[in-house]
Amino acid sequence: MSISATLSFTPSPPRSFSTHRPNSNPIFLPPSISFAAKTTNAVSLVVNPARGSLFTAFSINSAAAANSEVNTKLSIDGGDGGIGGNNNGGGGGGGGGNDGGNEGGDDSNKKRNKGEALMALAEAGRSLESLPRDLKAAIEDGRIPGSIVLKFLDLEKSGFMNWLMQFGGFKERLLADDLFLTKIGIECGVGLFTKTAAEYQKRKENFFNELEIVFADVVMAIIADFMLVYLPAPTVSLRAPLGLDAGRLAKFFYNCPDNAFQIALPGASFSFLQRIGAIARNGAKLFAVGTTSSLVGTTVTNALINARKAVDHSTAEEVENVPILSTSVAYGVYMAVSSNLRYQLLAGVVEQRILEPVLHQHKLLLSAICFAVRTGNTFLGSLLWVDYARLIGIQKAHEVESKVVMD
Repeated sequence: MSISATLSFTPSPPRSFSTHRPNSNPIFLPPSISFAAKTTNAVSLVVNPARGSLFTAFSINSAAAANSEVNTKLSIDGGDGGIGGNNNGGGGGGGGGNDGGNEGGDDSNKKRNKGEALMALAEAGRSLESLPRDLKAAIEDGRIPGSIVLKFLDLEKSGFMNWLMQFGGFKERLLADDLFLTKIGIECGVGLFTKTAAEYQKRKENFFNELEIVFADVVMAIIADFMLVYLPAPTVSLRAPLGLDAGRLAKFFYNCPDNAFQIALPGASFSFLQRIGAIARNGAKLFAVGTTSSLVGTTVTNALINARKAVDHSTAEEVENVPILSTSVAYGVYMAVSSNLRYQLLAGVVEQRILEPVLHQHKLLLSAICFAVRTGNTFLGSLLWVDYARLIGIQKAHEVESKVVMD
């Protein structure tokens, strides 16, 4: 691959232009470089990278470089995907740093991420300005590598995916997992089937007579299922930085991952405390989701039961109202603890760390195994809910035996 670049700068005191190779980074290999001076203030650069080299690092060493402006234009293999940028100041040199440890490593990873991302854009013939604002900011900050940019460009080719990625939450999850929508479909489909089957088993011949109650229960269960996939899913964080006046608690949770077990991108890392914070934050969200969905579901169910009793007095003693507050809070606690932990482990460990690396090239098989695993998880959740509901006494034993609540 041949890379050509033209650099122009305003006249300034004499300086030296040099290429260098960071000592501890195997990604930089010695390139072959030739210079052809065109004018007194422009230099033409042609780079033939050695095999395996991704990009060439260079710097302008001069005390007066801070007052100069350097404009670069880069083309790869004759492509026209130019990258334009302004580099004000001569702070580019200094890679060796003795400032130590993690900061140096993080800076190196961020520079590498940015270089890979810009290279991916150049190869695709795209400019940085053509990207959404949040993705552009993440690239400029070095928070995402080139592989994420390539995945975005690939997803963007689909009209539906392109529309869906207008919503930040979906974009972050699709960039982290291209099977995210498949998993939502699996979860909601399994939930719809199991919940409907459970309602039919419970109501038998009254199933169609009580169809409005069944509908309310199934809809609320599907909403809960969707949130159980959405909230604990691994993400590629594209969120804007917090304001300077943000509190310590807000800053802490801002830096927590969405899934406690997800793999961090190059240039990022999560502490043990931040991963615990992810469980706590998702637990609070799922408590709100579970309590609200159960509150609405039981309220609608009781309203329909009372309406039926008013019309058909023979059913007054057969059907009892569901306790609204206790059932709603109990279901919220169940989702915050049991469902939260199970789905975090499922998405972050079983799928991302075990199945995805092994079956990355076999999407159909991966989807089938995810279907089996998530179906088993739903069945396990139903059994745990039965025991939990019986333990705290929100349902009678004979009711619990026949009730399977999807989670």
